[in-house]
Amino acid sequence: MESSDSFNIGHAARGRIAVIGGGIVGLAVARELLTSMPGARVVLLEKEADVGRHQSSHNSGVLHAGLYYKPGSLKARLAVQGIRLMTAFCRDHAIPHEICGKVVVATEACELPALETLWERGLQNGLRDIRRLTPEELREIEPHVRGVGAIHVPEEGIVDYPAVCAALRREVEAAGGMIRTSSRVTGIRESGAGWVIDTASGVINCEYLINCAGLFSDRIAALAGIKRTVRIVPFRGEYFLLKPEAQRLVRNLVYPVPDAQFPFLGVHFTRMIHGGVEAGPNAVLAGAREGYSWGRISPRDIFDAVTFPGLWRFMAKYPSLCGHEILRSLSKKLACKSLQKLVPSLTPADLMPGGAGVRAQAMHVDGTLLQDFWIEQGPRALHVLNAPSPAATASLAIAREIVSRVTL
Repeated sequence: MESSDSFNIGHAARGRIAVIGGGIVGLAVARELLTSMPGARVVLLEKEADVGRHQSSHNSGVLHAGLYYKPGSLKARLAVQGIRLMTAFCRDHAIPHEICGKVVVATEACELPALETLWERGLQNGLRDIRRLTPEELREIEPHVRGVGAIHVPEEGIVDYPAVCAALRREVEAAGGMIRTSSRVTGIRESGAGWVIDTASGVINCEYLINCAGLFSDRIAALAGIKRTVRIVPFRGEYFLLKPEAQRLVRNLVYPVPDAQFPFLGVHFTRMIHGGVEAGPNAVLAGAREGYSWGRISPRDIFDAVTFPGLWRFMAKYPSLCGHEILRSLSKKLACKSLQKLVPSLTPADLMPGGAGVRAQAMHVDGTLLQDFWIEQGPRALHVLNAPSPAATASLAIAREIVSRVTL
C-alpha cells in the first residue's frame, strides 16, 4: 500500500485516479481500475469511518437477475452480467449467499398483461430457466402466496452485501490501492495536471476523478463543475420483519408485479441470508439523505429537495401515491393490507419493526424519475448520477462499464 503522502498536493498526479464514495460501486470501481489498468494508482475517498455504510448495507440483500429492466438499457445489460459476476465473486471469497429463486406474482387479472411484459423482458435480457407459473404451480413453490399467475426466476438469490464490501476492500488494498476513510470531500478544483480535492483528511492531487458518491453524487458533480441537470431525491424504504412464528408464510423471495411508471418494485417479501424474513418497503420522502427514520432531519437536505421544481411536479402528478405511502409508513394495518395481496393469511400481529434504507433516486426537473443507470462524462472525470437498485447486484459489471470509459 502506498503511503498517504504519495497522493498529497505537490506530487505529480500522472496516472492517479481518485474514486469518491466507498460504497459497493466505488469499491468495485477501485478494484477494476487496479485489475484492468496496470500501473494505475488509485485512492478511494469515503466520508464515513468504514466502507459500505449506507445503500450498500441498508438494503434487502437480494441478487437481482434483470427481469424488470427495459431490454438494451444499462440496467438490463449490467444486471444480467452483474449477478453472474457477483455470484462467482461470492463463491471465490466464501461470502454467504444462496441462489434460492424468486416468484413475481400477479394478484389480479388486470396485472396479467404487465406480467407478460416482464416475461418477454426476461427472455430478451437472457435470463436463464425462467418459467410461467399457474396458480397451482405457484402454490407448490410458495404455499401461502396467492395469485392468478406468476413468473419463477430461479437465478435470483440473497447475499451478505456488507461481506462483499469487506472483501472488495481487502482486494483493493492488496493490489496497492489506498482507501481513505473519514475523508469527506469539501472542495474540488481543476489544476493543470488534473484535480485537486480537498477532504477532511487532507488534500488529494489526481489526474482523473470518478464520482461514486451515491446519495451525494449530484453535489460532488456540482463541486467538479457539472451542472445539476438531475437531482438526487432521497426516498426512504421502511421494512417490517415477520415474527418467528410467521416466517413459515414465505419460503424465499416473493414480489408483486411493479408499476411500470416507477423504478420501485413494490412491497415484497425477502428471506434474508442470516435468517428472518423482511416485508416491505414503502417509499416516502426522507428528511435527510441519510434519514433512516422520521426523526432524522437535515435542514440542508430538506431545503435542497423543496427548492427543486421536479419534486413539486412529481407530487402534483402523483398526489394519491405520495399520500398513500406516508399513511402506510404510519399505519401497520395499512402496510399489512398491501402485503396481504400476496399472502392473504398475514395479519398485523405477524409484523414487527424492521430496518430502513434510503434510495438515491435521481429525478429530472420535470418530475420524472430516472429509470436507468446514469453515468455522465466530463473532462477527466466520470460521474455516476443514478445507480440505485440493482446497483449492488450489478456493481462488478458497473465497474467494468465505468473503467471502459476512462481515458487517461
